[in-house]
Amino acid sequence: MTEAKKPEILAPAGDPYSYLAAVAAGADAIYCGLKHFSARMLARNFSISELAGLAELARGRGVRTYVAINTLLKPDEADQAGRLVKRLIADVGPEALIVQDLGVAAVARQAGYKGELHLSTLANVSSATGLGALPGYSFSRVVLPRELSVDEIREMAEGVPEGLTLEVFVHGALCYNVSGRCYWSSFLGGKSGLRGRCVQPCRRIYTHRGQKGRYFSCQDLSLDVLTKALLTIPEVTSWKIEGRKKGPHYVYHTVAAYKLLRDFADDASAKKMAASFLEQSLGRATTNYNFLPQRPKNPIDAKERTGSGMPAGKLTRGMKPGQWNLSARVTLMTGDLVRLGTEDEPGHRIIKVTRPVPKGGRLTLTISDAPRPESGMPAYLIDRREPGLMDKLRPLQAELERMPEREAKPVEFSPVLPKPRKPSRGEPLFISVWRHPDMRKEKGPFGVWVSTKRAHNLPLGRAASVWWWLPPVVWPDEESEFVSLVAAICSRGGKRFVLGAPWQTGLFPAGAKGLELWAGPFCNIANPIAIGELGRAGFAGAFVSPELSGEDMLALPKLSPLPLGIVHKGAWPLGLSRVLSGEIKTCLPVVSPKEEGFWAVKYDRTYWLYANWEVDLHKHREELARAGYAVFVDLREPMPRDVERRERTSHFNWEVGLL
Repeated sequence: MTEAKKPEILAPAGDPYSYLAAVAAGADAIYCGLKHFSARMLARNFSISELAGLAELARGRGVRTYVAINTLLKPDEADQAGRLVKRLIADVGPEALIVQDLGVAAVARQAGYKGELHLSTLANVSSATGLGALPGYSFSRVVLPRELSVDEIREMAEGVPEGLTLEVFVHGALCYNVSGRCYWSSFLGGKSGLRGRCVQPCRRIYTHRGQKGRYFSCQDLSLDVLTKALLTIPEVTSWKIEGRKKGPHYVYHTVAAYKLLRDFADDASAKKMAASFLEQSLGRATTNYNFLPQRPKNPIDAKERTGSGMPAGKLTRGMKPGQWNLSARVTLMTGDLVRLGTEDEPGHRIIKVTRPVPKGGRLTLTISDAPRPESGMPAYLIDRREPGLMDKLRPLQAELERMPEREAKPVEFSPVLPKPRKPSRGEPLFISVWRHPDMRKEKGPFGVWVSTKRAHNLPLGRAASVWWWLPPVVWPDEESEFVSLVAAICSRGGKRFVLGAPWQTGLFPAGAKGLELWAGPFCNIANPIAIGELGRAGFAGAFVSPELSGEDMLALPKLSPLPLGIVHKGAWPLGLSRVLSGEIKTCLPVVSPKEEGFWAVKYDRTYWLYANWEVDLHKHREELARAGYAVFVDLREPMPRDVERRERTSHFNWEVGLL
């Protein structure tokens, strides 16, 4: 393979030291986020002035900088996002922006950004037919879901249109739910993952059939030597390492490992060295997940540790009150960060090692504040600043400090908003969306989830009056089935479809006429510019994201160029996943530490996770109708008989607002 055809090694950076570590390790590109509009808001992230110097230093070494502006854009944020992009253009000059929101992509172009636009994995382009739509939105690269096998990646590559390339995750944390299809954190407490504030409820301990376990906590992805297969797919131009919340030690070692695996894929000694680097990267236990289609692996081991870091020993009580001893099973260095326990355990905390401790040695700790750790609590090495690495970073840091500070100049930006439609004077439409509609009771329009497994039960005799809902995720191994099913519905007179992603337009017959396509609520539409982009692509309407605050929901119809719908009631999934722990039985209750009840159910090839209480904005229905919503939806999910329905309801972010 020639040098020009090698995929780039794309490194994460959540702080300046990690950025410099990526440069030192030889990354080809680095992706990072700012203080605003980043899907990793819990990382330190960068100011624009800080990033300006780093990007200049990297550019001088041929290293590209990509900036993630990958959160949802609220209705009133286009001007703020545009100013941010203009500042980036003037001071940083990033080679690419990573976005999930069509509104952000359009705002970036309005602001004069000429670089590449990469579509985030949060946008969920999960099957090949969707790729054809992306150049029309100005995207030149798409980040593929982590759930795909190498054969599915190859299938996606065969469908890549001219001007589009693929980016694949090779290492780092796995979310239980599909990226962009997780509402768990927001549904429970208004901490939106789509705005970068996920509190990781999937990592907690749950109870199922009397047994406790971390039933939704995934191991880390590590393709390791399997990345050799990606070298035969030229459309894959980037290997992405996850980890914007990780330290420089992790970044340096993972980048170094994957450079070896890319450049010396057939060299046994290089592979051995890469394995050593990955072993030192201080992540979780690893898995190659679905990458090998003949040997897929479930990434969940409910009985194993869920926290990241290298096991460093266990605590025992010392001789004095508040004194604890850590018997080190690995060498500890001055400045190492060690985590005691996991975040949901009493006594959990992070400590800094103040003196060298040899393997087998003892570190004595004094912990006086409550809650105190339990004897036997495990400890994990989560970050270190070893002298060898810091020696590599020191000259880069010195060069950075010699760069003259750039004066931040004020910028102005006024977004071009689409022309709002005239509000409808008619009564809004109320429909229920069913898995299994009772045809004897449904006389007017109603909705039905399209399912390949229940195709024989779909009400094709009334195809013209049904709102046909496509699932939020369509996997490559079921894509052809959905293409055939959609064609059958269209041939019977079906016209009105609600899409689970804007890219699902590729599932429809070429040249089909008279269709009325709506962007569904899983498209995560939250601002008028995104709606305008949908209108430009031929959509007839859009259902807004349930994650908007009440204030934003009420404001959006007056700004929208298309008619809007809203899910005002019913069963909203906490998330969708391609896997389920082998210890979880579908349709049986799973209970959180706060006595919240959940259950999982499988539809087609995807698991849906539901809470045992519903979304209910019913009391706001009249003001939503006055605001201009045209369609109100009730999602009628059948409740398993063994799951007890709770009286509480969720309003998502109605009161607290989407931060």
